[in-house]
Amino acid sequence: MAEKSNGSFEDVVFEKKGGVARIAINRPEVRNAFRGRTVDELIAAFQDAWDDPTVGVVVLTGTGDKAFCSGGDQKAREGSGYGGMRGGAVEHLHAMIRNIPKPVIAAVNGYAIGGGHVLHVLCDLSIASDRAMFGQVGPRVGSVDPGYGTAYLARVVGEKKAREIWMLCRQYGAREALEMGLVNAVVPAAELEAEVDRWCQELLARSPTALALVKSSMNADSEAIGGIGKLGFQALHLFYGSEEAAEGKNAFLEKRPVDFGKFRKG
Repeated sequence: MAEKSNGSFEDVVFEKKGGVARIAINRPEVRNAFRGRTVDELIAAFQDAWDDPTVGVVVLTGTGDKAFCSGGDQKAREGSGYGGMRGGAVEHLHAMIRNIPKPVIAAVNGYAIGGGHVLHVLCDLSIASDRAMFGQVGPRVGSVDPGYGTAYLARVVGEKKAREIWMLCRQYGAREALEMGLVNAVVPAAELEAEVDRWCQELLARSPTALALVKSSMNADSEAIGGIGKLGFQALHLFYGSEEAAEGKNAFLEKRPVDFGKFRKG
């Protein structure tokens, strides 16, 4: 039986069993988009997994069969963030995923879009359902991830592909993601949970100290991105208060064509 650690969580399902901590965003009605509470609960769950010496692997996923995470909930987007989000919360979550001294596997069961795409990129390993879809939407809705979501993505798939992903806001299927090195494996949707468990068992058979050292050593090469990201997120919070950013959000919510042309300086 799973040791349930859900506590007072509302937006996240958190379970620990047999050395594996499973963290699932639980907002399927909005394709597991996050708001401030979601991010706070994800941070708390990762901290619990970090502090628990019996946990050797963390799995991040989304509930339901439609989405891993579709990014920030545009309906909850306010002047500087998403629905009561504390300043720096998203950066804190990104740092938790990168720095927890245990492997983190993204089990991508559906759409990994926008901020959700960033979350899977930050995980050490990504295993995707053949129904998974990947992509960014930031410039389409007046937003961006100015830290690991951009600069680190370029380390993963290369500069040209990363710029395509961010600038054109296209979506890519699981096989395309595998070909560009964005995920480690693709399996039929019905086999995703079993495949993720197999990878977890392999990792649990490895030296935990060696795995922590591997992760820290590999992170060192891109550590400077964190400082750039902190500066970038401060600028992003200011940008969210602009008419240009509001146009992107409002067009999305009103399901109408966006008009960014009026913001281009002639």
